[in-house]
Amino acid sequence: MTIRFGLIGCGRVAPRHALSLSQLHETELVAVADVKASRAEYFADKYRADAHFDYHSLLDRTDIDAVTICVPSGLHAQVALDALDAGKHVLVEKPIALSLDDADRMIAAAADRGLKLGVVLQNRYNSPMQQVRKLIDEGGLGELNLGAATVRWYRPQSYYEDDWHGTIAMDGGALMNQSIHHIDALQWFMGPVASVQAYTATRAHQMEAEDVGVAILRFANGALGTVEGSTLTWPQNLEGSVAIFGEHGSVKIGGTALNRITLWKVAGQLEEEAEILTSQRVDPPSVYGYSHREVIQDFAQAVADDREPGTPGPEARKSLALVLAIYESAASGREVEVTPN
Repeated sequence: MTIRFGLIGCGRVAPRHALSLSQLHETELVAVADVKASRAEYFADKYRADAHFDYHSLLDRTDIDAVTICVPSGLHAQVALDALDAGKHVLVEKPIALSLDDADRMIAAAADRGLKLGVVLQNRYNSPMQQVRKLIDEGGLGELNLGAATVRWYRPQSYYEDDWHGTIAMDGGALMNQSIHHIDALQWFMGPVASVQAYTATRAHQMEAEDVGVAILRFANGALGTVEGSTLTWPQNLEGSVAIFGEHGSVKIGGTALNRITLWKVAGQLEEEAEILTSQRVDPPSVYGYSHREVIQDFAQAVADDREPGTPGPEARKSLALVLAIYESAASGREVEVTPN
């Protein structure tokens, strides 16, 4: 069964979607839409699809089963709700939305209409991430005691001089945009977060949102954690990692896009086993990583099989809730409880 897709938004991340859709046997890219005609026409020509300059006309088509949404973050909710109203399954880039109300509306709309809502949390599909998830599920680390998400990245001022990056309404800052994959991974491994105490600042850029943020987390199981995210580590990206420390072992995933295990010390495992697990894979050329194709393939198969996608709306809501709690704590100066799903 081939799932026919429309692509809405032809910006920075859209090539990852278009290329995957054109390569997979399970999918066909039928049409693209962008408010900039030149971008829509470029994608349409390159991927042999139809061009639309208003996404509503794309949604009116009866030959499209699902859409992937690559518009600015502040537009995710409205475009997704319009697509769901049009009877299309929806796969949206991270974050799911910029408010919990919008995320909840999206989740409810998909459930009410019997449609699939997936969110692109592609790093969960990386082999090292899956290895650590399996280790935790099997009890290999024992009780988890401490976790850390670290994103020390750099963005020049020019990155924030378009009409949406770094704005409160359309993007958020280093935590909501750049660090949310690592924050998602941290809570995916460690479990629900009960509360946060945080600080944010804008130190090295002219922008509305933060270019650095730090937080202390208290997990529901009693463990503690830290989040450090920034876009000011001149002159380049220096580190993006997630580390988990348990009673029987310690692991850390790094690389350009959480694609390499950089620490693997687990009780009872032979050194040669650890060497195989920690063998370095060539880093991807960008922080988008390797796994958009796996996300899209899983989503298409979920539509065909009438099952939930691997990263559904409620899962993406968790990292959004955590980032928003960090923002609230930083603004108020107090510890903030994290809203559960």
